[in-house]
Amino acid sequence: MLSTLARFLDRVTGSSGAIVAWLVIPLALASCYEVFSRYVLGEPTLWAYEVGYMVMGTHFLVGMAYTLRENEHIRIDMIYAQLSPKMRALIDTFTYVCLLLPLCAWLSVGLWTKVITAYESKERSGMSAFNPLIWPYRAVFLAAFVLLGLQAVAQLIRCYQVLAGKAEGGAQ
Repeated sequence: MLSTLARFLDRVTGSSGAIVAWLVIPLALASCYEVFSRYVLGEPTLWAYEVGYMVMGTHFLVGMAYTLRENEHIRIDMIYAQLSPKMRALIDTFTYVCLLLPLCAWLSVGLWTKVITAYESKERSGMSAFNPLIWPYRAVFLAAFVLLGLQAVAQLIRCYQVLAGKAEGGAQ
């Protein structure tokens, strides 16, 4: 049952990461159009700056969970790789339970409040003349940390399986 839950969470994270990865294409197109518009037409766009940072931010934020799923976050491998699978699982368990999951929960609660407040007040970015509503971007922040927390749960399940002797290798 736990393995099924971990695989489901992996699919959610993997699917969202794959979808968000495609945002690079419209980001590149928008950037090229901005350069063309600014330097060839002499009329810079009002929207390119904010669309650019919002799309890149989305790409980065959702990528956190996908990167955890793929075990590609930076760690000191010269020490970590020399440890036994159970010791790595213990270290990962400590990291997920004491650091990552509380951080994700705290940020998710705070970001939920920010999303609701921005939605109710119709808050705008205030960064340019485009000045879009900011609550959708804040909702992306919230979704990203929820996804990261869910992926941490999947990794924690794998650590449990290694520590219980039901799997080898841990969240590697």
